[in-house]
Amino acid sequence: MTTATLGGTYTFPGTSLTVNRIGYGAMQLAGRGVWGPPPDPDGAVAVLREAVAAGVNHIDTSDFYGPHITNQIIRRALHPYSTDLVIVTKLGSRRPPDRSWKPAITAAELTEGVHDNLKNLGLDALDIVNYRTIGAIHGPAEGSIAEQITVLADLQRQGLIRHIGVSNVTPTQLAEAQTIAPIVCVQNNYNLAYRHDDALIDDLARQRIPYVPFFPLGGFTPLQSSTLSSVAERLGATPMQVALAWLLHRSPNMLLIPGTKSLAHLRENLAAGALTLSSETLRELDSIEQAAAPAAPRH
Repeated sequence: MTTATLGGTYTFPGTSLTVNRIGYGAMQLAGRGVWGPPPDPDGAVAVLREAVAAGVNHIDTSDFYGPHITNQIIRRALHPYSTDLVIVTKLGSRRPPDRSWKPAITAAELTEGVHDNLKNLGLDALDIVNYRTIGAIHGPAEGSIAEQITVLADLQRQGLIRHIGVSNVTPTQLAEAQTIAPIVCVQNNYNLAYRHDDALIDDLARQRIPYVPFFPLGGFTPLQSSTLSSVAERLGATPMQVALAWLLHRSPNMLLIPGTKSLAHLRENLAAGALTLSSETLRELDSIEQAAAPAAPRH
């Protein structure tokens, strides 16, 4: 793979961190339900190593995946890390023994989360930490996040965090966070069939802030569309490759983190960066309308 075939590069604002636009999301490396170890730990290590060998230098993870499992697999596979590898993690949840997703938003919980990420990744400082709100079933819910961003800003001053991002937030919450600390990325639910953030994406592009869609392929409910399938067949690609290519074409500040535990799917995802979509094809894909708002899992 080359920089060009991975969608080109993008630099997080106010940083020296430049990444290829197709990265990798580590959530699926944990076991079923994002809990416990995967059935094939060696296979998970192989996926990570092949991703990095192919040019991926942006990995998205969290210590509450597993919990602890994905970060431990990343460390096993890739430590010591290449100097150009950017690992982005997130805080805001915890996984109690009943396997539910609970908020972890107090100063003590956020601080503990940073130290857990540092320990399990084997790092002295975290490149980027996203504060992720739990939100509502269908997406973010309004409410102040000032207290949590202030905690992260303090941890940044201590040298434990280099940069701060936000996840599952509204434009109002983003603006509030930006009054407290520079925000270098936004990670929200967005894909070809779920486009609630169109205006936000355009605003972030003007600010040169990356937008990182989670569930770029629909998450636990994969995208399905006869139009998408028709375009894919015409291009000799898979529907998921076309969906990823559409995101790359959507805006230059779009960074992708598709996840998989399969080497075959990893290769398919990375190959999406080489797809060129004509203006006519883009208009055809843009015509896909969302039938109903999907329920985004609380991760």
